[in-house]
Amino acid sequence: MKITDVKIIVTAPGRNFVTVKIFTDQGLTGIGDATLNGREKAVVAYLEDHLVPILIGRDASRIEDIWQYFYKGAYWRRGPVTMAAIGGIDTALWDIKAKAAGMPLYQLLGGASREKMLCYVHAQGGEIAEAVDNVAKWMDKGYRAVRAQVGIPGLPAVYGTDNSTTNTADRNNLPQEETWSTAKYMRHVPMLFEALRDQLGFDVELLHDVHHRLTPIEAARLGKDLEPYRLFWLEDAVAAEHQEGFRLIRNHTTTPLAVGEVFNTIWDARLLIEEQLIDYIRMTTVHAGGVTPMRRIMDLAGIHNVRTACHGAMDMSPACFAANLHLGLWAPNFGIQEYSPYLPETLAVFPGAWTVADGHLHPGDAPGHGVDIDETLAAKYPYERSYLPVNRLEDGTLWHW
Repeated sequence: MKITDVKIIVTAPGRNFVTVKIFTDQGLTGIGDATLNGREKAVVAYLEDHLVPILIGRDASRIEDIWQYFYKGAYWRRGPVTMAAIGGIDTALWDIKAKAAGMPLYQLLGGASREKMLCYVHAQGGEIAEAVDNVAKWMDKGYRAVRAQVGIPGLPAVYGTDNSTTNTADRNNLPQEETWSTAKYMRHVPMLFEALRDQLGFDVELLHDVHHRLTPIEAARLGKDLEPYRLFWLEDAVAAEHQEGFRLIRNHTTTPLAVGEVFNTIWDARLLIEEQLIDYIRMTTVHAGGVTPMRRIMDLAGIHNVRTACHGAMDMSPACFAANLHLGLWAPNFGIQEYSPYLPETLAVFPGAWTVADGHLHPGDAPGHGVDIDETLAAKYPYERSYLPVNRLEDGTLWHW
């Protein structure tokens, strides 16, 4: 089954997405997500100028060989642009292979390890009372796990505390700058979880995202302060570069730790997994380079009692989300799946087979990964340059966002 054509489709139904669509001489097509939020055009150039020309004519069934060729053959390996580009191609090829087999992707991977997958949603509020109310609303809808964020007194709205659903930019279409204070944050956040447990009890799993903003000793202190509230996890406690710092955090708190959404390869996660410094690995299909490497990462994690928890925000398309779900249904060490409901216009462009009910997800049983792209509708949403925010301390020092 030869690859005859490859399309790179850029569309913005609510936010920007990059999609790889592969065509074969047997009439089968597959799509994969290659979105890198805020740097979409860099991936498009990598695909169009470097990968697509050497993909045409190859055997679409030789997924492993194609992945190795693009990874090892580039010499300049790894990095978010490279891995997102490879990930889009790899996911599209797995979509084709599962369609050729006439089965959903999870069956091709080895079959389901469970009937459904627990997911968590996001709740936030400018003040503690609002955040508690919003967590309660998700519980009323049947969700059993909620990530809770709250505004910090004395600071303007920061990540996770407003209701924005897209990238942010100022009036000149340049990155929005946010203001941060670690001291104010660390004093306030334990009060949020004290209120949540006092008012909602312990029947809901609570998660919290630090977004890489603490040093290891600060993260250790916060984890210890949060222990009475039995968090499901503390996410991205320190910058991803500080992997050895997790040793210090681990020595001082029993709050479970999750990290990985900005990781690009198994090498980013190896030390954390092998030393059991984390409890959940949050890498996602598009950023990790596709289905092929994600299987290896999940297997390595399983050996060391680390569970999966694929990043599932709206900065990846439904094609990536579907691939994550198929991997999660298969993975024996699945932990939880992030679920940030897509905008209606996004779902119209990317119709899919996956479902959500009673706080659980299922990828569906359509052949392939179950998501397609409506190219005609996609063309009505042209790309618009956008950025993720930039973060500064109160004295103006650039900080982690």
